[in-house]
Amino acid sequence: MKDFFKYVFATVVGFVLSMFLICIFFIVLITAVISSVAEDKTVLINSNSVLYLNLDQNIRERTPNKRFENLPIIGSSDKSIGFSDLVRAIKKAKTDPNIKCIYLSTSSPSAGKATLKEIRDALIDFKSSKKQIIAYSEVYTQDAYYVASAADKVYLNPQGALEFKGFSSELMFFKGALEKLGVEAQIIRVGNFKSAVEPFINDKMSDYNRLQVTAYLNGLYTTFLEGISQTRHVSKDSLFNIANDYKIQTPKDALNYKMIDALRYKDEVLDELKTLSGTEKNSKINTVSINDYAENINQDQPAAKAKIAVIYANGDIVGGEGNDESIGSERISRAIRKAREDSSIKAIVLRVNSGGGSALASDVIWREIVLSKKVKPVMASFGDVAASGGYYIGCAADSIFVQPNTITGSIGVFGIIPNFQNLLNNKLGITFDGVKTGKYADIMSVNRPLTPGERFIIQNDVNHVYDSFITRVADGRKKTKEYINSIGGGHVWVGTDAVKNGLADRLGSFNDSITAAGKKAKLKEYRVVEYPEKIDPLKSLLDNTTDKIKVYYAKQEFGENYMLYQQMKKAIINSGLQARMPFEIKVQ
Repeated sequence: MKDFFKYVFATVVGFVLSMFLICIFFIVLITAVISSVAEDKTVLINSNSVLYLNLDQNIRERTPNKRFENLPIIGSSDKSIGFSDLVRAIKKAKTDPNIKCIYLSTSSPSAGKATLKEIRDALIDFKSSKKQIIAYSEVYTQDAYYVASAADKVYLNPQGALEFKGFSSELMFFKGALEKLGVEAQIIRVGNFKSAVEPFINDKMSDYNRLQVTAYLNGLYTTFLEGISQTRHVSKDSLFNIANDYKIQTPKDALNYKMIDALRYKDEVLDELKTLSGTEKNSKINTVSINDYAENINQDQPAAKAKIAVIYANGDIVGGEGNDESIGSERISRAIRKAREDSSIKAIVLRVNSGGGSALASDVIWREIVLSKKVKPVMASFGDVAASGGYYIGCAADSIFVQPNTITGSIGVFGIIPNFQNLLNNKLGITFDGVKTGKYADIMSVNRPLTPGERFIIQNDVNHVYDSFITRVADGRKKTKEYINSIGGGHVWVGTDAVKNGLADRLGSFNDSITAAGKKAKLKEYRVVEYPEKIDPLKSLLDNTTDKIKVYYAKQEFGENYMLYQQMKKAIINSGLQARMPFEIKVQ
């Protein structure tokens, strides 16, 4: 027995020591990895360099912290860059004597249409330096070709493909599936155009929704065709007919209709890049990626005391802290408040890219913008989407800047209360019973249908939120509530129409909004600071690794239908009244 306890004790001690050593080794390993990937990387830009602009990467609102970019964790190795850093790098390259030309490579860019226009405009501006842009791809999607068409030379692989067919937008409706499951979607809303609820109660688009989808799709298409027409010197009508009749079916068709300049293999393109950059034929081209180049110039700002704060509001609007891909009311309102109370910050730019979310969270952020506008200039720059709650948080700004193809408006409110009674009672045999102390104590129960009294109460709440919404917009836009209501009701607008109806002030880029903020603050020199602070990558890694794994496998399972899965998930988990886009926009 003595030997038994001796061996047990030795085993326990050995196990504890082993675990301790393993923990020490793991900590040392992680520390070493973090130290190695966290080091600032300075890339030497050689003379006669080619700037390699790869748009087939994640183009986000902000460049994420790259400390864990190369770790073997699902999703961590994805290349990504913030669009503002990308645009700033192109602008810098315009006057950099070491950069001789740009090599643009893109097949299917991961960015919205307004973001792509910002990048395209930056490329057009770059060409004024007389430096050339060469675009090459084996396959061009429509978005890829839109950007590539800004290049001096557009080349396509002789066996490749160029997509040019026009835009379409398709919605999926779940009414039939819900009926089969025995689930009723009980809808409370304001606004005939607020069609986020339609997939749950209809089997096709309403007349109101069809009208607005047709309008905004045509608006997006007009911007698309006009841009290509200007740089390719093909009339807009001709481009429309080429797409309408699906005339681009082979690479030779693309050449014959002057959509491209030549059919080339990559080795031929590389030879041309050597000539443009002054590189000898048998030598290797000096290339620098847009990611490395942007990182090099990231701190290249004037040492001015005066600052302009850019506050990024990106993603769904939610209560609480949120993260770098969502707009948490606490985190964003705290950032706005910090910028307002900092005397060295002379103006604020709110950069919005959001389809909306919680109406309450939107109002919390709106309040901070109103308070800030009383003490310093506040500009709003709307990105790909700034609609519903996304519009709510920016409507109080001194001026609102949009791109022609920004999706905005959607001033409306809705709520969805599912009724699972038929599913639970009749299909699963589950029943409920209980007691309550008040008539409306279980007003949001999902186990039974709403009573007329409950529906009346919720409708009043929705009406109140909508009235507050149009009041906020009317005050910020200096319009009457009646007028805002006439263009509200959930109606979605493209940027050009938003400027015409007064929901926005100017067509302009993100940089235009920063320049306007500096001008209104009467600043001759300033530097830009960004808020909120990016979430520490280690904390993000530890907090979100499980979620990343789930998202990774969900995307693998659902493929292109992942967005539909997200829609259903949002409808189930979103609580409170929503000021949200009427649908997820996917134009193809």
